[in-house]
Amino acid sequence: MPSLKRARPAMLIDALWRMALRVGFRLARVWWRVRRPRHEGALVAIYVGQALLLLKSSYRAEWNFPGGSIRPGEAPEAAARREMEEEIGLASCPLVPAGSACGIWDGRRDQVYFFELRLDRMPELRLDNREIVAAQLASPEELRGLALTGAVVAYLSGDRGQ
Repeated sequence: MPSLKRARPAMLIDALWRMALRVGFRLARVWWRVRRPRHEGALVAIYVGQALLLLKSSYRAEWNFPGGSIRPGEAPEAAARREMEEEIGLASCPLVPAGSACGIWDGRRDQVYFFELRLDRMPELRLDNREIVAAQLASPEELRGLALTGAVVAYLSGDRGQ
């Protein structure tokens, strides 16, 4: 078991990362509202039975799916796989395309590509405690009572081109 003295610097570094991410995201949102840039992202709806895996990032109030920005020249599925591995440590899983949605979220004109992954059991997750600070499974009934990102709401409402 690591000593408490060794754990404290890591906890402090994680806390500083979370603070930097919160401040950076707030500043970015202001900039996006002024500039209205175009953005492309990819999200993965991970089903475990009927429940969906949701993630809580350190800089958002809403729950989201694993995913993030698509890099220049990167395919949406490659971005979804990369983000899923970065955020929760899950790799080499078969993703099924599930459409896309457009909207203005966080002040950006966003095009989000959705993918689905269906699992029989909850995988072992690796959260970094910096960007991603919590994960939970939510049943369809529980989803109604949660604050969700606009893209997740679009996915759940079926408002996505197939």
